[in-house]
Amino acid sequence: MKIVVIGGSGLIGKKLVNNLRELGHEVVAASPSLGINSVTGEGLTAAISGAQVVVDVTNAPSWEDQAVLDFFKTSTRNLLEAEAAAGVQHHVALSVVGTDGLLESGYFRAKMAQEEMIKASKVPYTIVRATQFFEFVESIAQFSTEGQTVRMPSAFIQPIVSDDVAAAVADYALAAPVNGIVDLAGPERMGLNELVRRFLDAKKDARQLITDENSRYYGVLLKQHSLVPLGEARIAPTHFEEWLNGSAN
Repeated sequence: MKIVVIGGSGLIGKKLVNNLRELGHEVVAASPSLGINSVTGEGLTAAISGAQVVVDVTNAPSWEDQAVLDFFKTSTRNLLEAEAAAGVQHHVALSVVGTDGLLESGYFRAKMAQEEMIKASKVPYTIVRATQFFEFVESIAQFSTEGQTVRMPSAFIQPIVSDDVAAAVADYALAAPVNGIVDLAGPERMGLNELVRRFLDAKKDARQLITDENSRYYGVLLKQHSLVPLGEARIAPTHFEEWLNGSAN
């Protein structure tokens, strides 16, 4: 089967490309650095020609409100048009758990727009919403740091390691289109404050963590369940402690 991975040089993309190639599929790793650009359209038609599945794991280079909206709308429009013309049978897109409840953020408004375009297209699809990755915990802490203090709410989070995301996306790409949304999460649900505290302790980071329910998550005031699946979800196997033990040094 020919599968095109858009965003094939990124964190998830590289792992996904390797996973699918190991299973014997013909995989095109697509990204601007590899001469295939979903925003400008460069190389897109040739890359998608003959493909049965296209997987979109791109992320925007800028999170400024208008820039991120323009990125996801333009990229998604170009992909869906090229896929429809090429007869692609399955469009898989990676999104974020809780997107529709986080629309205070320009980034999540852009992801919502992306999802709506996919749903409106004639190309069969699966939208895979994942929770936040273990690899992002450091940047989450940094965003909420002032001096030597990190302020975090106790809203629940159910993080997942990128390896498990790539494995799950590969499974969905090889399965029949759901024509809907599936949720993907890690095995542990904890407070965002606890997650960051565990990370800081493992890194022997001297910053003080303060629980502050008014602290915003990338500009969004969270509700208790904003970042976790509210219904059925695929639960990945890797625990945060396993990843910490392998990455703390």
